Amino acid sequence: MSQLFKLILLVHSLLFFYACTTPLNIPTIEKIDLTGDWQFKQVGKTGWTKAVIPSVVQLDLLNAGLIEDPFYGTNETEIGWIEWEDWEYQKDFEVSETLLQQDVIELVFEGLDTYAEVWINGQTVLKSDNMFRTWRVNCQKHLKVGKNQLKVVFKSPLKEKEAAFRNLGYTLPADNDAGSPKVSPFVRKAPYHFGWDWGPRVVSMGIWRPVYLEAYSFVKLQDVYYEQTSINTQRAALTAHIQLDYPNLEEENLTIVIKNDAQILATESIRPNQRTFQHQIDFSIPQPQLWWCNGLGDAHLYEFTIDVSKDKQLLCSQTKKIGLRKIELVQSPDSIGTSYYFKLNGRPVFMKGANYIPQDNLLPRVTQEAYQQTIQNAVDANMNMLRVWGGGIYESDYFYEQCDAAGLLVWQDFMFACGMYPSDSNFVYNVQKEVEQNVQRLRNHACIALWCGNNEIEVAWNNWGWQKQFGYSPLDSTTIIQGYQTIFEQIIPNTLQKMQVQQPYVPTSPLSNWGTPDNFKHHSMHYWGVWHGREPFENYTTNVGRFMSEYGFQSFPNMQTVQQFSDSSQWHLESVVMKHHQKSYIGNGMIKKHLETYYPTPSSFSEFVYLSQLTQAYGMQLAIQSHRQSKGHCMGTLYWQLNDCWPGPSWSSIDYLGNWKALHYQVRQLYQDILIRVQPTDNHQVQIDLVSDKMQDTRGHLLIEVVRFDGTILNTIKEENLSLRSNQQGLHFTYPYSTLVGAARPNNSFIRVRFSTASENYEQLYYFLPPKRLALSKPDLQTKLTPIKGGFELSITSNTLIKNLFVQGNKHGNWSNNFFDLLPNQPQTIVLKTTEKITLENLYFLSINTLI
Repeated sequence: MSQLFKLILLVHSLLFFYACTTPLNIPTIEKIDLTGDWQFKQVGKTGWTKAVIPSVVQLDLLNAGLIEDPFYGTNETEIGWIEWEDWEYQKDFEVSETLLQQDVIELVFEGLDTYAEVWINGQTVLKSDNMFRTWRVNCQKHLKVGKNQLKVVFKSPLKEKEAAFRNLGYTLPADNDAGSPKVSPFVRKAPYHFGWDWGPRVVSMGIWRPVYLEAYSFVKLQDVYYEQTSINTQRAALTAHIQLDYPNLEEENLTIVIKNDAQILATESIRPNQRTFQHQIDFSIPQPQLWWCNGLGDAHLYEFTIDVSKDKQLLCSQTKKIGLRKIELVQSPDSIGTSYYFKLNGRPVFMKGANYIPQDNLLPRVTQEAYQQTIQNAVDANMNMLRVWGGGIYESDYFYEQCDAAGLLVWQDFMFACGMYPSDSNFVYNVQKEVEQNVQRLRNHACIALWCGNNEIEVAWNNWGWQKQFGYSPLDSTTIIQGYQTIFEQIIPNTLQKMQVQQPYVPTSPLSNWGTPDNFKHHSMHYWGVWHGREPFENYTTNVGRFMSEYGFQSFPNMQTVQQFSDSSQWHLESVVMKHHQKSYIGNGMIKKHLETYYPTPSSFSEFVYLSQLTQAYGMQLAIQSHRQSKGHCMGTLYWQLNDCWPGPSWSSIDYLGNWKALHYQVRQLYQDILIRVQPTDNHQVQIDLVSDKMQDTRGHLLIEVVRFDGTILNTIKEENLSLRSNQQGLHFTYPYSTLVGAARPNNSFIRVRFSTASENYEQLYYFLPPKRLALSKPDLQTKLTPIKGGFELSITSNTLIKNLFVQGNKHGNWSNNFFDLLPNQPQTIVLKTTEKITLENLYFLSINTLI
């Protein structure tokens, strides 16, 4: 065969292949990014200023140097005027002739905050009234080849809803709205923007999430929902609910293929016959790898892809990472009262976690790196659940993707908190669209464990005295509560059912108030007796509900963070700045009161900050230990709160700059899969409890030592060959106080309890007296700092017990351990991951030993 003939055959083969595989001339889906450089100005003013979208007006003003940092000092009070003004944004962009030839061109705003009118080339194309919704409109007829102009005008939410507030006829409760008039119930916007008892009032406006043009022809894959109809270790049965947008409106044969990586799971031919076309495909996976939460197994994610093609030409495709698991919420009468616990893949799971709030008041500056670090902080503290609280936002897709990958379950509130809401038809319709969109966006995520209607509204209506406070007539009360029932008992659950969502739903949290002893036998609980009720820390040990979804105590952030919002002249509790950054009505006084109960009197503000964190950690230790020791009665503990949205004193365990407080280090130990608790009893005994959350039973040995502060061991007790049952209440040992402690002096000795398995060691220290009554000695502290790959290693040794040793440098970062008790003559090494240089000279050491 000649070379020429071979070439002719090759050309004919290629032409035939091209003709078979690309018979259609269908343009690919195009996405034109419209974020980045914009201009903005106050409506009615002249002169444009640069903005970088996504953003909000306060952030743009700050970046342009037109306002001071609202988080510094009392600058928050200087930006209140912004929320009363209207603001205008604009951007020029290019459109090609090829783009205009597509069948559909949609302008998509993933987030407009909140009341906005959008113009293209001088024509209005949409109006928004909900921060939580995605807004999309077919804008093809408004575009032209070449230069186009996009303009967005934001109206002040206060001016927009002031008339609704005035004309309602009665006041809707909005206890955390720090402004006047209190319009926040009327605005579908993050409630915390109007102020809360841990954050400032920053009523933002802006294009706060991405904006883009999306153009397509023939068909577009709009949505896929993977309903998991049956999940077990032998087989996973799924139904893919596929929604196509089919503007072609000509009956054509299309092929849909479902793949897991390269493995084809299902193939079907369809003939769409309407613009919005719904189709279902059943498929299964034998011996599936199940998704487990952190601590129980691998958070395995399948990568499912759906391809839509015609005559072998791929028209559109969508890939989602899906975790196969079954999540249940069990609320049943039992021998105690009414249970409240989650089952994952058929296994009851004790939930260990925290409440999560938005990471900033200026939301667009929360980066993917910040999300990664926040989720990693939760994982590092052995958490398996976060509650996305109802006064914030429905978080970004990236947040939930990180939770999926990390095995962090998410209790998802809808965005309603601590107030009552209107019930007119426009408001209810707006809420329904908000719910539909966000449920559709989030329902595929393996991490979603629960949909919860709101935060604290039902318990507030029944217990906070609003009817008397606002002087409601019987008709007013009936109207308000019927509006509540419409949203939380009809609209939301009906929408979830219609969308075939498989996660459970509850209308509110808590379902039980903390006012009476019987309340602790039923449902979920927000226990605020120690804070708002001004009860002692010891009440944490007895007031244990069935699922503790909120409780907490405040502390100040690290001094590094304090320095970011104040100068040294303000470093005292009575300063203007410290009072301004304390948003709780009883905050600084409560911290000081409890600190003085357990700890020595600080001689400086930095010592006060340090002791405030130890005080917080001690209170939360009593609470969490009691919750976990009561496993069976209690099946979850989510403290308030994980993180901050600005720098200031709050209930968080991680401050605004990402510094771990003493509480977060404490939580990491308290949330280990095996807990040790040491507790004195009323009959002069010492009780030691072991509780396991492991998947399997654990065998090990228990070693109990009474140790003097100089390291002398005064008494030893061993319990050999123990079997600690998986997922049960645990083991309990009691010893007469006199037998265990003997002649040891309570003020200079402690109990050290260790549970050792073949591969792991767990330890808990117990002190007989509060720290301020301990006879601590001045230590001979030996330190050595060594550079290692990626950071530094600090070795520390002492000749005597050092209580709550805190190490801080002038560089940002969290040591692998901190605020810890350094035992006598037992060296400990901690690590700091950093790219910056540090020396021993710029490290700061503080302990209770140095304060007594």
